[in-house]
Amino acid sequence: MKISIYDILFWIFFIISIIIVLWYLFGNSPTIEEALLILAISFLFKIQSVVIENKSEIKLLRNSFINLASDFKQHINKK
Repeated sequence: MKISIYDILFWIFFIISIIIVLWYLFGNSPTIEEALLILAISFLFKIQSVVIENKSEIKLLRNSFINLASDFKQHINKK
């Protein structure tokens, strides 16, 4: 399994947001909006990771279908 930089950033920001929420619960801390902002940023990194992974899979599928179409054309031309 390949770990991307987006996955690492997701977990870093997720842990930071958990720490800030706990800090908020125990008092004398940043506001809850700041914790939610960091949590939102972490989910944005995760979504970006999934989008990039899907783009690479779509490119691989596109190339496979192009190769399949050329194989069919060669098969038809041999007859």
